[in-house]
Amino acid sequence: MMPVGPLTQTHREQRLERMIDRLPPRAARAMRWLRRPQARLARLLAGGALVIGGCLAILPIFGLWMLPLGLILLCQDVPPLQRGLDLVLDRIEARHPDWIYGKGAPRS
Repeated sequence: MMPVGPLTQTHREQRLERMIDRLPPRAARAMRWLRRPQARLARLLAGGALVIGGCLAILPIFGLWMLPLGLILLCQDVPPLQRGLDLVLDRIEARHPDWIYGKGAPRS
């Protein structure tokens, strides 16, 4: 079982920041703004709206891409979801390291 604490949180933050760095500039600015501690209410509302939108993926405007983005936003404020985020980030790091580290990242 993976240790839970400051080390895990720091590693999670580093991986998320690297993934945010790979987003288009406008999307990266929005994610960084939403991840600020002062934006808790906006983060919870945006995360909830994205999860609901992801569940409505059968409609033309919505899509499944909204679900993971909403869950990432909610993970910051809902501690039980943080363990799930760590597992997802571990899987991404193992199977698709270029999503976090860029092209040419070493594969495990």
